[in-house]
Amino acid sequence: MKEKTQMPDEQAIEAVIKRQFGSLSWTPDASADWDAFMSDFLAGAPLYPAKRPVKQQSVNAFMERLSGLEGTKLRSFHETVLGTEVRVFGNVAVALAGCEMVENETEVSRGVEMLLLVKDAGQWRIAGQAWDLESDEVKVPPHLSGVGAT
Repeated sequence: MKEKTQMPDEQAIEAVIKRQFGSLSWTPDASADWDAFMSDFLAGAPLYPAKRPVKQQSVNAFMERLSGLEGTKLRSFHETVLGTEVRVFGNVAVALAGCEMVENETEVSRGVEMLLLVKDAGQWRIAGQAWDLESDEVKVPPHLSGVGAT
């Protein structure tokens, strides 16, 4: 299979995604990088977590909730990008990211995050993000799970 050549915008968006996931990792000895996490979002960007019923959340509220869990019942958290799919048109883009989360070094889950991005002053920023977790009924597609071609 011929490997897809990535364009600079796709590479920049994948870097944003990797920074997002990496910034949310912490251990008992090292905190998450909340400043890096916040810096990639546009002001007022809505988040839609997997929990149902659906409820919009601000980036600040999401960060406050997670940072409050850091070091308490959630002693460690690590999120890894498994695969991505990026579509760009001019200064707008959508990205899908398959991910794996490990909580307290033992609880593993996977999911897909979908991001709406806009480019402003040469920088890609997240305008909105929603995600869902893998279940017995809904599996992470192979191309986003690190198993198939990206």
